[in-house]
Amino acid sequence: MAADPQPGRRRRTRLYALTDGRMAASRHDLTMDTMITATADADGHGSLPTEWQEILAMCPAPNGRAVAEIAARMQMRLTPMVVLLGELLDRGLIRHRPPLDASETSNVHLLVKIRDNLARL
Repeated sequence: MAADPQPGRRRRTRLYALTDGRMAASRHDLTMDTMITATADADGHGSLPTEWQEILAMCPAPNGRAVAEIAARMQMRLTPMVVLLGELLDRGLIRHRPPLDASETSNVHLLVKIRDNLARL
């Protein structure tokens, strides 16, 4: 019996299985700084794939998380994550908010908060 080449890592579901075969980016304009918020509690969706439940659990309302942070926490590349989030959007399980505009990103307090949160990752 062969040893697990990467002990401690669980096997991930293939992207095409999570997105019903869709491999292209969704019609939604999701960028790495788009904020994602779950529309429903992850506990109420036990029949969903594990990866979907993890995303819903890490994006509670009202704050949610940025697409890039979700991808990093899920150890998934950005493009496949955008495809997966597009599927969740189409099913109404998450909402997205466009990135902040330039006037909001010049707020020093907001930038310090972002820096501190990134440092915790």
